[in-house]
Amino acid sequence: MRPDCCVGRELTYGGFRASSAIRLVHLLLLAISTCSCFALRLFAQTSDSRSVENKSWTATTDWKIKDANPTRIVESHSQSGNRTLDKQSVQFWIDGSFQFNEDIEKETLQLDANTVRITKRKFGQDGNGRKTLAQVTEEEKNILPSGDSNIVRLTSSSDLNGALQPVQREIVQTNHIGNGVEEANTTVLLPSIYGDLAPAIKMHELRKRGPNDTIESQITTLLLDGSGNWQVSQIRQSTIPQPSKNGSTEERVFGLDSQGKLGEVSHVVSKESESTSGEKRSVVETYSIDVPGTTRDGSLHLVERKTSTERSSSTGEQATEQRVEKTNPGDPGSGLRVSVLVDGRMVPAPSGFQAKKTVRLRDLNGNFEVVEVDTTKSDKVLTIQVQQTPAEKP
Repeated sequence: MRPDCCVGRELTYGGFRASSAIRLVHLLLLAISTCSCFALRLFAQTSDSRSVENKSWTATTDWKIKDANPTRIVESHSQSGNRTLDKQSVQFWIDGSFQFNEDIEKETLQLDANTVRITKRKFGQDGNGRKTLAQVTEEEKNILPSGDSNIVRLTSSSDLNGALQPVQREIVQTNHIGNGVEEANTTVLLPSIYGDLAPAIKMHELRKRGPNDTIESQITTLLLDGSGNWQVSQIRQSTIPQPSKNGSTEERVFGLDSQGKLGEVSHVVSKESESTSGEKRSVVETYSIDVPGTTRDGSLHLVERKTSTERSSSTGEQATEQRVEKTNPGDPGSGLRVSVLVDGRMVPAPSGFQAKKTVRLRDLNGNFEVVEVDTTKSDKVLTIQVQQTPAEKP
C-alpha cells in the first residue's frame, strides 16, 4: 500500500496537466525515498542526535513544479493524554488561491497498556465541490501477555449514495515461536462476486536473527488460482542490520515467469556508512531482469543506483544530496547515467525550522533543468544535541 505521505504526488497526476517528463520526475522521486515528498519528514527524522521538544506542531510545504500549478501541503500534529491526531491537507492553486482537494486525518488512541486503536479518515470532494468523507480505515492492535500481537484493519469507502461500504479487511497475527524466531501471518479479504469480503491474499513472514547481528526476513505471498487453491506468487527475502550499526541491507524478490515458474526477478543492495566527521552516506543498487529498452535474457542487470549523503553542522543545519542513476532506454548497453539530482537544506530556529528542496531532471539534450522546488516552514522545535567526535590521532 502506498504511504499516506505521498498522497500529494498521487493527486497531482489527476489535478495537473503535467508533461510525461514531469511524471517521470515523480516516479523517480518516489523511488528515492518512500516519504521524501515532504521536506518535513526528509529532514526532521534523519538525525539520531535530534529530538522533538514540542508535542504539537504545524508545517506548510509549498510545492512548485515546472509547467504545473502550485500545490500546498499543510500538516499538523497534536497530542493530548492518550490521543494523538495527525492531519494533512492537500490544496491546489485554482483561480488565484489555494483550494481544498483532499484531507487525511489519523487519530491514535492508546486504550490501555496493550491496546492501540488507529482511525484514518480521508476526505475528498463530491460532484458539487463539497468536502465529503471518502474513506475510513479502522485498526486495532492488541498485545497479548505472551508478547504475541493481533491486528485487525478494516477499510470502508463511500459509495454513490455517500454510505460507507467495507472494501478490505486485513488480519495480522504475530507469534514468537522461540529461539529468537518470530512469524507473522496476514490475511487480506477483498470483495467477492457474492458481495461479501473473502480471503484473496495471504502472506507469511518469518523473522530471525542472522549472522553479524542482522535480522533475516522472508515474506511469502500466496494468491488464489482459478481452482480456488492457494499458490505462491512471490517470495521476498531480506537481511537487515541493526539500526545502530552501519552495514549492508539486501533484498531479493522471487516472482513467477510466463511459464508459472518461480525465479529471482530483482535484487536490491543498500549500503550505509558514517565518516568520522559525521557525514552519512547510503548507496542503493537495484538489479532486475527487466531492463528498459531490451527484452529479458533471464539474468539480473544493474538498472538503478541511488546515492544519498547527509551532513549536519554543530548549529543543527542539515544538508542532503540525492542522485539517481538509471539505465538509458535509448542506449541500454551504455550503462547507468545520472537522471535526477536532489539538493535539500534544513535550517533550525528557536521557533521551528525552514527547509528547501530542489529537484533537477536531465532533459533530452543531456542538461539538468530545475523542475521542482519545495519549501517548508514549521513551528516544530528541534532540540540539537551536538555529538562530540573523537580527535584524530597524529
